[in-house]
Amino acid sequence: MDRIILHCDLNNFYASVECALDPELKGVPLAVAGSKEKRHGVVLAKNELAKSYGVKTGDVIWQAEQKCPELVVVTPHFDHYMKYSEAVFELYTHYTDMVEPFGSDECWLDITGCTRLFGGGKDIADLIRERVKREFGLTLSVGVSFNKVFAKLGSDMKKPDATTVISRDNFRELVWPLPASDMLMVGKKTSEKLKKLNIFTIGDLAAASEELLVSHLGINGRHIMLSARGEDNEPVRKAHISRLIKSVGHGMTAVKDITSAEDGKALIFYLSDLVATRMRKYKVKGSGVAIHVRFSDLSGVSKQTSVPPLNTSDKITEAAFAMYKTLAVKPVRTITVSVFGLSSEEFVQTSMFDAQENKNEILEKTIDKIRSKYGKNSINRAMLIGRDFIYDKTDDEDFLPFKR
Repeated sequence: MDRIILHCDLNNFYASVECALDPELKGVPLAVAGSKEKRHGVVLAKNELAKSYGVKTGDVIWQAEQKCPELVVVTPHFDHYMKYSEAVFELYTHYTDMVEPFGSDECWLDITGCTRLFGGGKDIADLIRERVKREFGLTLSVGVSFNKVFAKLGSDMKKPDATTVISRDNFRELVWPLPASDMLMVGKKTSEKLKKLNIFTIGDLAAASEELLVSHLGINGRHIMLSARGEDNEPVRKAHISRLIKSVGHGMTAVKDITSAEDGKALIFYLSDLVATRMRKYKVKGSGVAIHVRFSDLSGVSKQTSVPPLNTSDKITEAAFAMYKTLAVKPVRTITVSVFGLSSEEFVQTSMFDAQENKNEILEKTIDKIRSKYGKNSINRAMLIGRDFIYDKTDDEDFLPFKR
C-alpha cells in the first residue's frame, strides 16, 4: 500500500502572522523587512496584495516601494513567529507523530496510519487547513502524495489556501511538465548542469540515462532521477528525530563597511562565538572551517581549511581570520563563518596535548550556562565592546521551534 504524505506550507508566513496580529494590515499591501538604517532593508515576506504588485522576497525596500508606492513595511517579530510555528506544529501532531519540519513554516506529515480515524489524504489536508485558518488566522497550501518530493511539489502548485493531490495516476501529467528546478534537491547549480545536458523538465529528468546523470552529478544524479520517476522512498521522520547536521554557520552584514583587519577579526570572533555555541548545543565538533566574504561592490570570495576537531570560538576565529587576511583586499560588507566535517563529540579522539583546548571548551561551556540562565548579553568578550558596526539581528536558527 502506498504511503500518504502531506506537505503543509504556511502561506506568506511572516506577513500572515503580522496580519493575524493586526487585522487592519489585511487590507493593505504588506512587506516584512529588516531595517533600512542598518542595511537589512530586504523584503523577507509579503502578503498576497503586495505580491500582486510584483513585490518579491529578496527585493530591497526601495525596489519594492517603486513597484508598490502604497506598500506598508513592518519589521519582523520573530518571537511571535516562533509562537505561531510551535502552535501549528502542535496541531499537526494531533493527527500523526510522523511530523518532519522543513523550516519554520513547512512540515511533512506521514498520515498513512491515520486514515481510519480522520478520512483520506485530501480529507485530512482540508481538515488541517480549515483548523489552521479558524484557530490561527493563517492559510495553508497542502500537497498530498505518495512520497515527500511530490507532496512538496503539490503544496507549491496552488497558493494560497489550497490542497493539491498528486497520485500515481496523475503525477506524469501534473509533475513531468514542470521545470526540473522546481524539484527538491535541484538547486541553481544543478539546474544549470542539467540544462547543458538538454534536461529542462522533470519529465526530461525522469527519462534521462542514469549513467549520464551519475557521470555529471555523482550519486545525487541517481537520486534526483529516481525522485522524478516517483521512486523517492525517504521516510518522514518523527518529530523528535533530528536530521543529520552537515555544517553550522552564521553570517552577518555589517552596519558599515569593514576596512581594518582589527574590525574584521572582531566580527569574525562574534560569528565564531555564535557558531561554537550552536555546535556545543548539538554536541558536535568540526574538522573544517570555511569563510565567505562579500565586498561592498557585492562581489564575493570563499576559502576553507582543514583543522583538528574543534568547537570553541577562539580556534574557529583563528582559522577563519587567517583566511580572511588573504581575502579582504577591499572594503567588506558581509562575512559568513562556517564549520563543516562534523562528528559527535563522543567519537572525537583527543590527545595528551589537548589540555589547553579542553580548558577553552570548559570555559565556553560555562559561558553557555551563564547565558542560558541570564540571557545572551549577560557576558561578552572585551574585544566586542564599542564595535557599533555589528548589528545583532536575530538569527533564524535561534528562533525556529523546529530545531535540528
